[in-house]
Amino acid sequence: MANLNKVMLIGNLTRDPELRHTPKGHAVSEISLAINRNWTNEQGQKQEETTFVEVTFWGRQAEVIQQYVTKGSPIYIEGRLQLDSWDDKETGKKRNKLRVVGENFQFLSGKPGGQSGGGNSQGGGGYNAPASSSPQQHSGPPQGASAAPPDEFQEDDDIPF
Repeated sequence: MANLNKVMLIGNLTRDPELRHTPKGHAVSEISLAINRNWTNEQGQKQEETTFVEVTFWGRQAEVIQQYVTKGSPIYIEGRLQLDSWDDKETGKKRNKLRVVGENFQFLSGKPGGQSGGGNSQGGGGYNAPASSSPQQHSGPPQGASAAPPDEFQEDDDIPF
C-alpha cells in the first residue's frame, strides 16, 4: 500500500518568526499560520473559521524565513505532518502534538517597502528543500537563479509563441 504525507497551506503569519539554533548549530524557525475558511451556511449566512497551524523549518530555510517575513505576511507552504510525543512533567500524562515540518515555501508578497525577498523561476520568491528526512544546513539557491543550470538551458525555436 502506498503512503503519502503531504501538506499544502496558504495563510498569514500570526507572529514574527522565531529563529533558534540547536546545540549542534542547526538553524530552526517556528512560525504560526492563520488559515481562514469562508462558507455560506444553509440559512444563507456567511461563516468564517480560522485554523492556526504551527510550522517548523530547518537549516537555510529557517534563516530565509526569519529574514524576509514578519507577522501578517502571506505565505505558501508545502510540508509533511509530524507527530511529536512526550510525557508531561507536571501531570505525568502522555502528550501529543501534530505539527507541519516545512519542506518548501513561496512568499506571496514582497517585503515591506516594496522589496522582494529572494526569488526563483516560479516568481514571488521561494525556496525548495533538498529531498531529505533529516534537518540540514545548506546555502540554498542564489538570488534570482534560473531553475536550470546555464549549461543545460537550450532555446527551442520550434515553440509557436
